[in-house]
Amino acid sequence: MTLPRPDIVIFDMDGTAVRHINPRILHALECIDDSFFVVSKFAGWLFRRGAKGPIIPEFYDLKNQKKPRRIVHRVLHKVRRKPVEQIVEPCPGIYSVLELLHGAGIPMAIVSSGLGKGYGHDILEKFDLDKFFRASIFREDIKKSKPHPEPILLALQSLGADVKSGDVVWCIGDRHKDIAAAQAADKILPCTVVPIAYGLNAAMAIIEKGYKPDHIILSWHDLYMDLRTLMGIPT
Repeated sequence: MTLPRPDIVIFDMDGTAVRHINPRILHALECIDDSFFVVSKFAGWLFRRGAKGPIIPEFYDLKNQKKPRRIVHRVLHKVRRKPVEQIVEPCPGIYSVLELLHGAGIPMAIVSSGLGKGYGHDILEKFDLDKFFRASIFREDIKKSKPHPEPILLALQSLGADVKSGDVVWCIGDRHKDIAAAQAADKILPCTVVPIAYGLNAAMAIIEKGYKPDHIILSWHDLYMDLRTLMGIPT
């Protein structure tokens, strides 16, 4: 691996840290929720703001911005009343990577487009993942979801990370939007943001955007071995 050693690592959750036991149903729910999210923003722009300005406002003050309500997302999670362990499971090998990074003192955050209350926070607690992540950003915490860079910027802010030139932030995700968000954040931040694709969907984005194959991992075991080499730990 020729990637630079990370100073911070930001993980996507669904499909990256955990995988869906029935991915088709979850994908359908997420698509429905995303559609309602766009419709609600359009309605707010049309009726509350008199069709003035962008439909989805740009972020300015991430710390003091008003958190939007995700009514449909909350309803979907209430309708789907199964415990989280019947919905998702940790991706094979993820704990080895998290323990290695944690042991090296590298701060980690998790960023998800899903709702935290009733879903994301339950996953972190149920699978004992919360001990690894110093910050977690979910749908109710943001105004703009990926591929916009806001979730990544807010994660760094929540970590208290004053990133500078020379710092390296890894962003690992399984979707095209994860790679696009990382690339967008790299253009804004003074540090180097390295997008890393976990799986084939994000791998296509890596290729499309001209990154090298080193930015693609197909299993957490492979990344674990690469990280040991990168950190000078005997394999």
